Amino acid sequence: MALILPLHVETLGRDPGDGVDTFVLLHGYGGSSFTWRHWLGALSARGHVVLVDLKGFGAAPRPDDGRYSPSDQADLVGRLIAERDLKRLTLVGHSLGGGIALLVALRLMAAGDGRLHRLVLVAGAAYSQRLPPFVSLARHPKLSGLLWLLFGSRRIARRVLQSIVYDPSRVTAQQVEGYARPLSRPGARRALIAAALQVVPDDLEQIVHRYPTLRVPALLLWGRGDPVVPLAVGQRLANDLPDATLVVLDACGHLPPEELPNESLAALEEFLDRTERSDGAADGPPASLRLTRP
Repeated sequence: MALILPLHVETLGRDPGDGVDTFVLLHGYGGSSFTWRHWLGALSARGHVVLVDLKGFGAAPRPDDGRYSPSDQADLVGRLIAERDLKRLTLVGHSLGGGIALLVALRLMAAGDGRLHRLVLVAGAAYSQRLPPFVSLARHPKLSGLLWLLFGSRRIARRVLQSIVYDPSRVTAQQVEGYARPLSRPGARRALIAAALQVVPDDLEQIVHRYPTLRVPALLLWGRGDPVVPLAVGQRLANDLPDATLVVLDACGHLPPEELPNESLAALEEFLDRTERSDGAADGPPASLRLTRP
């Protein structure tokens, strides 16, 4: 009997099976699977794609149970993977979704079942850092509620997007609508607040100490001008993960799949091609730092 999980899940591409790569995509705080739209055609051609709207976000349920921590989200993603018996996994996470992907990856490695094949972190949260203003604001319910009433979800979405990309003038109406629409759903603000209040794991230092156990190829994809999760986070991760490639995109902020869809996808596909071997090992020695310039 299938579990009823407070996630929204869509699948694309090939049917899962032996020898078929499965890509599980996890979005960031306040986002949804909309983030990945420019990558879906290429990933669907390569394998089985699992698009996840995390609990409280996108089209997912928003239960009033207060359980919106990264660990809670990782539990749900792990249960989804087990329920669907997903294998040859490439976990792909952006921002907060990157932190959740790290937690899921650590649990899969500890289980020793060989499911995890690769890890892709796009501006992934990984260490203690200053919270971005839009997350800090959500931790103050009265003030954020007042701003929500004054400005509405679309104006807020536009301002946040403009504050996190390299070139604010390139934020489109489609982007604003894609991020704003889920924020208008019942319970959206409550879920945002709950997630913001729990965004930093209580056991973060213990989690960080386990990063060297993630012995799978990892792509770290960062915008050089990321104001949310600074490039220094990616550089530190490149040192902590045993088999990591850091790709840095110039003229890019916090949303590489949207700001530079072609360049970011090219970096992803090069990594996937290089790590296609069935044992999950990369062809040739890992590169701790690789720069791409559009």
